[in-house]
Amino acid sequence: MNRKRKGVATHHLIRHATLRQIQVFEAVARNLSFTRTAEELYLTQPTVSAQVKTFCEAVGMPLYEQVGRKIYLTEAGEMAARSCREVIDTLANLEMSIADLGGLKRGRLRVSVITTAKYFAPVAMGEFARQFPEIDLELKVTNRKGLLQRLENNLSDLYISGHVPPSNLDLEVIPFAPNPLVVIAPRSHPLAEEQDIPLERLARESFILREEGSGIRSTVERLFTEHGLPIRQRMVLDSNEAIKHAVVGGLGLAVVSQHALNLEGENSPIATLDVQGFPLERQWNIVYPRGKELSVVARHFLEFLREKGTSYIKLG
Repeated sequence: MNRKRKGVATHHLIRHATLRQIQVFEAVARNLSFTRTAEELYLTQPTVSAQVKTFCEAVGMPLYEQVGRKIYLTEAGEMAARSCREVIDTLANLEMSIADLGGLKRGRLRVSVITTAKYFAPVAMGEFARQFPEIDLELKVTNRKGLLQRLENNLSDLYISGHVPPSNLDLEVIPFAPNPLVVIAPRSHPLAEEQDIPLERLARESFILREEGSGIRSTVERLFTEHGLPIRQRMVLDSNEAIKHAVVGGLGLAVVSQHALNLEGENSPIATLDVQGFPLERQWNIVYPRGKELSVVARHFLEFLREKGTSYIKLG
């Protein structure tokens, strides 16, 4: 009896929910905006609203709440959004697999990267796109918290991170390139001319730190704690560019990925300090949920990064 009721409920959704409604609701759930969804899908806003309303009726539960102009997904809405993405991804994978059988490489590649990876990810993706020009690319640059949210909501195919973010998901983690951390100071700083600087000496300086939850911040805090040293926090900033400008302005020292200095020339106002124990050796990792069925394009890009990724990462 239970099996029959379950089957009836499932068939009801199949009969009443269309693929277009699934596509529209997934876009609304991702954008949290009817206006942006209409622009993305080249539809009118009333059409988007009508499609979502019909889909909600087919599901039989409220999927979102609207307060003023803001949209908030309900618990059922979060579940529906994940399922819609799975349907869309499955059909996209089918399309790419069929294209692959014909010797074509078409489809969509969605990559999310931690902020520091923006210094090499676009170059690698650009080279990949030149090999497969029919591919649509999406690159999202975000902080560690944003990357984790995108990972848990299945918004990208692959994710590039330094420190692997904690997650309820079982993750596949593939190290593929070095990501060393260095201490920087204004070139006019007295420590810029010293060598083999003890960590104890650094503890007397003020530091500019990344936001709470940052992988770099966690690494620095752990290092100082292991040596029984305090960190004199001057300020907190959430981007490498802001931190570099603050360092140049004499507001303190900072620890950044060496990749963040790639575009600095010989006359840069920033100096890399020679500190004992530095650079701190870390790795870039390619991350995705274990068991996730990667698209043909995502698998090609994964192999591309594993084979050639380091050639797009220049240190110094």
